Amino acid sequence: MTEPIRVLLADDEHLIRGALAALLSLEDDLRVVAEAASGPEALAMARAHRPDVAVLDLQMPGSDGVAVAASLRTEVSECRTMIVTGHGRPGHLKRALAAGVRGFVPKTVSAQRLAEIIRTVRSGNRYVDPELAADAISSGDSPLTAREAELLELAADGAPVAEIAQRARLAQGTVRNYLSAAAAKLHAENRHAAVRIARERGWL
Repeated sequence: MTEPIRVLLADDEHLIRGALAALLSLEDDLRVVAEAASGPEALAMARAHRPDVAVLDLQMPGSDGVAVAASLRTEVSECRTMIVTGHGRPGHLKRALAAGVRGFVPKTVSAQRLAEIIRTVRSGNRYVDPELAADAISSGDSPLTAREAELLELAADGAPVAEIAQRARLAQGTVRNYLSAAAAKLHAENRHAAVRIARERGWL
């Protein structure tokens, strides 16, 4: 009899993580060997338990699932990664694939289907939710530079330009220029609208 697939579950919502662990444990060939509630904890658990597959929530405290997957690619290279998310956006999918993620699925997927996808990922194949894949293809690549995206992210909570400039260690005029350029690229009337558009498309 072959060894069961060793699974790490990382999700900051305890109820969801617990329910998922219970449902996956019903599968004879799967074994949840570790759970985590944040990005740093997921990395620590993966280093300690060396799972075959890490099932990562996209949005977690500390660092998101894509950042964790990128770290695991080098630190625990035998571990295959997949993202399960309630916030699937085209830009997130592209980032995930670039980080070596093998599976990308919405949280609406059934536990039975998730178990099948874990097996698919473990065997070295890839699974991407068809709807998310179609959205990613139709949305195109982000027109924003890395610096423009960074400053829009800092502007997302409504911080004034002076505060953004201080946090980014840039002159206020430079920050205004970057934010104006980002808004123009996104055809947004101001930086707040630019943040909303970029987030909707998964570019932030």
